[in-house]
Amino acid sequence: MSLALHQEQFITLKNGDTFCYAEHGNDTQGTILLIAGLGLQLVYWPSALIERLVTSGYRVICFDNRDAGRSVRSTTPHPSLLQQLRGKAPNGAYGLERMAEDTAQLLEGLNINSAHVVGMSMGGMIAQTLASIYPDVVDSMTSIFSTTGSRKVGQPSYSTLWRIARAKAPKSESDAIINYRAMMTHIGDINAEGAISQWQQYAKLAWHRNGSKSDSKAVFRQIGAIMKSGDRTRLLNKVSAPTLVIHGDVDRMVHPSGGVATANAISGAKHQVLRGLRHQIDTIQSHRIADSILGHIKLHTGHKHEA
Repeated sequence: MSLALHQEQFITLKNGDTFCYAEHGNDTQGTILLIAGLGLQLVYWPSALIERLVTSGYRVICFDNRDAGRSVRSTTPHPSLLQQLRGKAPNGAYGLERMAEDTAQLLEGLNINSAHVVGMSMGGMIAQTLASIYPDVVDSMTSIFSTTGSRKVGQPSYSTLWRIARAKAPKSESDAIINYRAMMTHIGDINAEGAISQWQQYAKLAWHRNGSKSDSKAVFRQIGAIMKSGDRTRLLNKVSAPTLVIHGDVDRMVHPSGGVATANAISGAKHQVLRGLRHQIDTIQSHRIADSILGHIKLHTGHKHEA
């Protein structure tokens, strides 16, 4: 199991911020945009997933969100640990709406009129917000182990929260690898073929792409964006793009109730529960998820958004 290799590029958007992105394949069937989760970088995506989408004729684009990897760092306030516990973002924090705007401007900057949008975890929240506010740029949406923002659903298990609270910022590459492996051992599937190797590979890449340092404030700003946007259930009622909601039945990071709530909030959404799927996309899950995405896109090819 391995991560995809990327030829990284940079683009400055209309808002003046610079983002790092990579693209794969040729646009014979359309474009699929992958949006990563909280604190994750574009190098997170497994090669098996991207290769499966590319060999099906799609141009695949992945990028570093704001405050991740090699993309822009914001200067806005980040929530303190106490504010995070209270679920309250500080004044001046940006929301998921800003991250959706980034995504829309990225597509515009790459001269892509619309794309099939796939987001995992926080990336699913960004995809949902994008589809709600910028419906014309979303041909279809796939939301993977994500949630609506309601505090009644999709919450991490207590054991996960305990590990997050005890985590210390890494001071070296070795620390970064150990920390990531410890968290993924809890929320991922250590028995998946090549899982440990993939975790170590990702943690090493992410550490160096982040300037060989910890950047917890950047992750906190992303957490603040989730908290500021709050419960997006009503916003999701506006989604007109064909939507597939994928969730596992053993997710300790985002409880499966988050997937149920997301599907219920979006008219016509299909909810698919993948047995054994944790909060991890490994080689086996890459094939399962890619097949689901491709089937969803094929089913709704030619779909026109409602006026």
